[in-house]
Amino acid sequence: MQPAMFSAAPRIEKKHVLLSEILAVTSTMRKNSRWAAAAHTLVARDSALAKDLGLRRGSLAVESQRPGRFSQEADLMGGFQELKRAIRDVADVQSLHLPALLGPFLSLIRSPLSTGPITSAALSSVHNFFVCGLISSDSLGLGSALSELSSAVSHCKFEASDSSGDEVVLLKIMTVIHDCICGSSVGPMLGDVEICEMLETVLTTCCQMRLSEILRRSAEATMISIVRTIFCRLYNVDPAAEEAKLRLSEEASHHGDISMTVLADIPDGAGLQNLELPADNILVTSTSQDEVSSVTIETPATRSAIVTEVTVAIAPKPYGLPALLELFRVLAHILDPNDQIHTDSIRLTALGILNATIETCGTVIGNYPSLLSLIVDHGCKHLFQLARSDNPSMLQAALRTIATLFETMRPYLKLQQELFLTFTIDRLATPLPPRSNMAKKIQPGSSRPATPSTPVLAPVNADSDVEKGSLTPPRPLVQPARGETRDLMLETLSQISRHPWFMVDLYTNYDCDINCDNLFERLIDFLTKGVYAMQTSSVSEAQQLHSQFLCLDMLLGFVGDMAARAEGTAEEWKSEFVSPEDLMQSKSRKKLVLTGAAKFNSKPKHGIAFLEENGLIELNPSESRTRSLAKFLKSCTRLDKRLLGDYISKPENVDLLKEFIGLFDFKNKPIADAMREMLAAFRLPGESQQIARITETFASKYFASNPPEIKSEDAVYVLAYSVIMLNTDLHNPQIRKRMTIEDYQRNLRGVNGGENFSPEFLQSIYDSIRKREIIMPEEHTGQLGFEYAWKELLARARQSGSFVMCNTSLFDCDMFKAMWKSVISAIAHAFISFDDEYIIQRAISGFRQCATLAGRFNLPDVFDFIVVALSQATGLLTDNLPAHVPNYPVVDAEGQSVTVSSLAVRFGTNFKGQLAAVILFNIVNGNGNALREGWTQIFEMFQNLFMHSLLPTRMLQMEDFLGGVTMIPLRGSQPSRHVQRNDGGLLSTLSSYLMTPYGSSSENLIPEATDSEVESTLCTIDCIKSCRLDELYGQIMQLDAEALVAAVKALEALAHERTVTKLKEETDDVSSPYNPSLTNEGSYVLTYDPVAVFLLETMVSIACQTPQHLEDLWPIIFEHLSALLSTAAHYSVLLIERAVVALLRLCVILVQKGALRDQVYLSLDIIANLPPSVANSVAEHVTAGVSLILQREGIVSTQTEWNVIGATLRTTISHSEAARYTFSLVGSITSEAQGQKVTQNNFPCLVAILDDFATAAGASIRTQPQRSRRALHQPATESPIVERGRKAVDLLSDLKRFIAPLSAASNLPPADAWRQYCLPLLSSLGRQSTNPSRLVRNVAIVQLQRLLLGFQLVYDERDHGYVEEIFNSVIFPLIDDLLKPQIYHLDPSGISETRLRASTLLCKAFMHFEVRDGRGKADVRVIWIEILDLLDRLVGVEQSEQLYEAVSESLKNAVLVMNAADILVPPSERCNEQQRTFWSATHARLERFLPGFLAEVIPPPEAAEPAVTTATTKT
Repeated sequence: MQPAMFSAAPRIEKKHVLLSEILAVTSTMRKNSRWAAAAHTLVARDSALAKDLGLRRGSLAVESQRPGRFSQEADLMGGFQELKRAIRDVADVQSLHLPALLGPFLSLIRSPLSTGPITSAALSSVHNFFVCGLISSDSLGLGSALSELSSAVSHCKFEASDSSGDEVVLLKIMTVIHDCICGSSVGPMLGDVEICEMLETVLTTCCQMRLSEILRRSAEATMISIVRTIFCRLYNVDPAAEEAKLRLSEEASHHGDISMTVLADIPDGAGLQNLELPADNILVTSTSQDEVSSVTIETPATRSAIVTEVTVAIAPKPYGLPALLELFRVLAHILDPNDQIHTDSIRLTALGILNATIETCGTVIGNYPSLLSLIVDHGCKHLFQLARSDNPSMLQAALRTIATLFETMRPYLKLQQELFLTFTIDRLATPLPPRSNMAKKIQPGSSRPATPSTPVLAPVNADSDVEKGSLTPPRPLVQPARGETRDLMLETLSQISRHPWFMVDLYTNYDCDINCDNLFERLIDFLTKGVYAMQTSSVSEAQQLHSQFLCLDMLLGFVGDMAARAEGTAEEWKSEFVSPEDLMQSKSRKKLVLTGAAKFNSKPKHGIAFLEENGLIELNPSESRTRSLAKFLKSCTRLDKRLLGDYISKPENVDLLKEFIGLFDFKNKPIADAMREMLAAFRLPGESQQIARITETFASKYFASNPPEIKSEDAVYVLAYSVIMLNTDLHNPQIRKRMTIEDYQRNLRGVNGGENFSPEFLQSIYDSIRKREIIMPEEHTGQLGFEYAWKELLARARQSGSFVMCNTSLFDCDMFKAMWKSVISAIAHAFISFDDEYIIQRAISGFRQCATLAGRFNLPDVFDFIVVALSQATGLLTDNLPAHVPNYPVVDAEGQSVTVSSLAVRFGTNFKGQLAAVILFNIVNGNGNALREGWTQIFEMFQNLFMHSLLPTRMLQMEDFLGGVTMIPLRGSQPSRHVQRNDGGLLSTLSSYLMTPYGSSSENLIPEATDSEVESTLCTIDCIKSCRLDELYGQIMQLDAEALVAAVKALEALAHERTVTKLKEETDDVSSPYNPSLTNEGSYVLTYDPVAVFLLETMVSIACQTPQHLEDLWPIIFEHLSALLSTAAHYSVLLIERAVVALLRLCVILVQKGALRDQVYLSLDIIANLPPSVANSVAEHVTAGVSLILQREGIVSTQTEWNVIGATLRTTISHSEAARYTFSLVGSITSEAQGQKVTQNNFPCLVAILDDFATAAGASIRTQPQRSRRALHQPATESPIVERGRKAVDLLSDLKRFIAPLSAASNLPPADAWRQYCLPLLSSLGRQSTNPSRLVRNVAIVQLQRLLLGFQLVYDERDHGYVEEIFNSVIFPLIDDLLKPQIYHLDPSGISETRLRASTLLCKAFMHFEVRDGRGKADVRVIWIEILDLLDRLVGVEQSEQLYEAVSESLKNAVLVMNAADILVPPSERCNEQQRTFWSATHARLERFLPGFLAEVIPPPEAAEPAVTTATTKT
């Protein structure tokens, strides 16, 4: 409520204030002896009084009464008396004209008779007038009053007293000026002249170094406040109108000269000096207080036509652009570092004022061309030069102003920003090793050899040429920034680059501009290198860390800005901008041009060839190739000017030289300017002939432009040479005696067609060269070279196009591709090296943002790089992970069983490693599709965690066909491959391994775990849970094909390294040559490695859960599995077992893939060829796997496939449990319970398997302990192996029922049916008829006889060859085997019986096949004789009465039947020669073991009749 009450209260009357101030000033005046007498106040009005009364007083009388000084003093006092009388009867003093009210005060301020206290009182009064509102925008005659006020404070003079009192006056002057411009409503009413006067007063006070620090700082603060006020006017005025006003003020001044002069201190004794500078500079006046007795604030207005006593009738126009431009011009001049008048202290003040000015109006300066041109040219040039200062205060102020300049005027400072950033990066970059010719101090330099003409703020190494083959030329050597300088420059760079669009602007405006440097790439390269510590001892640790932090912060800011744009903060690309496609095309062209320029700068011919091959030299059909080449060479700013001049001036390039110089327009140009323009394009070569060639060509082209006063081409030639010589003579520092104009005229006498050039013509040439040196490219390194290069920069700026500013995401992908590797490396280094929590947090964000960008831009390499970088920081990678797991203690903590391993303890204390792990797996979770090579590090960490029991349970399991899911054992004992299982259970060899991670071996003592170790382990477990490894494992199954293949490849590579590679290394170590086919039982066996099993299980589990991608994964996995199984004897049992299970699990899936079905049988073939000991250990898994494969109908179709299945199953017969399931499987196939499964393709396979089962039964007899030395023990019939053998023979016999249906169904010819079905079955039964097992043998020979004498055999009865095959392939080999002693000793008693049955079978088969009714007359002699020979051997070997009788009876029946068939008849007249021979051969054979048998059975012809009758009766 109080503010409202105060505001409602009436303010004091202005008349009271005015009277009080008059009293205050006059009281102060009377204290001075000059105004102590009363006469001063009485005489003042004599003249006025006489006039009022009509009296006339002579002037001499008046003057005699008022001498000069007394009159001035009286006037000063009298003015106040007159003012008091004038307002005595006036109620409102504001109704009076303001100049009349202020007149006495201003006269006193201006008067040199005043003293410091008096002037101070007058100034205080003026200040109070502003405060109370007496001076306001409503005052009458305000314009005139302001002019007088401005003049008074600008021309304030008073007698000096003590310095402190004098400074109080100056301080009050600052206050009044501030009131006038900023503190009241009258400021906008001031004119340009008034503003300039006041600004000049304040600025001069700022620059008077002899004044106290407080006063100067107060004046500086006042100046800054004023400029902030006046430059705000630029926002409210019309730029076009102000520019027009400026042009008018330049043509004619209405209120006086709009100019400012800054009075600065000069050394003592210098006196007052006026320094005349060129017209475009300001007038600087210096005053020494030691030589004057008064303190004077004086401006050029005192020397101008302005008379303060004269009141201007017309009010000035409000100030505007002219005054502001003048202030800018003065500030720019003060900042010139080459101006020795102004000191660094003054420049610091000017920098502060300029910075405040740009902060106020920088964003609108671009609307005012006059202001903009001043800033872009002189302002930037001087600021950049000050940025090289070694003075920390100067450097800080200059950098701050530069940063403000770029902040507000960046669109207008494209090339200026390029120059500053390039210089900054060069100074901040890691210093190069010093060279002997390096300049000792930083100086302005010339342009770089192969870049556009840009002034460099550093020395140029004169000997540095373009490196051979390098893409870009070497940069100028600069003095590296150190200490505080480095910090300031780096902070400024950070400030300039803080905007989210900064890097985009760099890329689009510079990297995509062929004439600009690749600033984006250079800045990123510098920042990434800056994150690493510099190898120098001159930098303190704190400064180094600060530098690294700033570089990292800028990098992370750039990445964060890009990520923000990816999330939707990007701006749209404006239609008026250059299209993104054109920019990217320009970027590509720029890269080619840089390469071509580098080649040209190395070898010009190679460079030209490269440029033409890549289409960079645009060939125009309307012009020649030479002209096109000349245009390119002239326009390309990347070429070495020295090499260019040398190349075009060679004799073979004369045409190119003519075209090159012909591109210049010399019309209406003086010859000096024409030469200057030409020599800016290349550097003159050193050889005189080349110079002459260039000069001749120039003379020809220049003379063709019809220059005035030149009469011949030869005259141009001589003039051109003279210009070169004159330029060297006038500006070479080594030449002491300079050429005069007379010398120059004398040298050119008579060369203009025999005549002389006019003196004016030669004088103009001489003056042009004298004032402005022709600076050839790459020649000068001093200030002159800098000035030349700066002008070139301004010329380029006019052609460089607009500066594009847009926070677009169109170029983010290309930018990210160019820098991601170095950026991520820098972030990783910072994460690992720095301990600051904020830095670590920023680095974490950087990793995540890089991952986000990589996913958006589909850059798998980025993800891989992130994973590699972070995995190295986790500490979970080991170079050599042992296969043996130590005995780690297991404790119960927090309700869980905890394994306190070395890794768990170490990782639990590594907080940064835990952070890296969490970040890594959080990034990978959900981004697995973007990962490729990084899977290797992921699985390396997995295997390390597995070895220390730190993985989730889901990842520790393995699956098979028998026991379901079990845990992967960390340790195991090697069981013998020969020991067979006799427990009859379903468990595999896995039961011989320890199922828990740690065994209870008494050989290894388990250490005790301390509380700290348990705590660290719990930290590790919590971290692993936070990593969500089980989620990642589940996400692997959902990966796309490409990422999934990469993951499996990584697993295979790791598994291969721990198996195949390790085996080769270790076998080499034990001097056992590595042989993949080496499977001997005594060969080297690799110890059990749980990691190999883990990797294998993980690989196969992934494949089994992603059947849709199995076609892509199969080649990778199969290569590893085949490598293991091809050398299975060299690996642990469990590893091979898991490999076989893996292969079979995949085969179960493969059978569903039509394109991969052949791989199933390739895999089964590998299993079938395993060594017997290995096959026995995996037999149960093989049986289960094959059973699952066969469950799918129609999967196994061809005979080849069935043969592979059969070969695989046959490897399981030696294993008791596996054999039982295999036999059951075969039995289910041969049975017809679920339809006929026996086909023509699997028939041979079934025969072979059943034959092996029967053989296995005999093999079991051989392995039984012998009771005697001659005979083997025959086990009881309930033996499982023998029983399976017997059943196998029965199943073999049952297969005969399928022969006819299969033959009919497939329409097989008898010959094919015989070969495919009958003969294999007969051969198997024949082999099993000699089986060591009596039971199997007896059943087999019985079944063989049934088959032979039955009707199931399919063959062509007309072809006797089948009968011969039966005897030769089945029956005869059977008898031969029974005659062998080794067969007999297997079962002496049982073999005799078998021999007896075989002899009977032999004769019955002969009679069945050879002499039965309906058979054709085939030649049976060979078979019969063979039968007799075999029976002879049987009788001779056995020597058994029972066998003898059985053979006799069988032969008797055979002989009688043959006799009845007229095959075997006694010799008679009716017999033919064949019958006689057959009888004789039979008789001879029978007589050997049955003497008289043939005669007894078939009597001679005289007794033949009864014999025949008897035979007939028996039949």
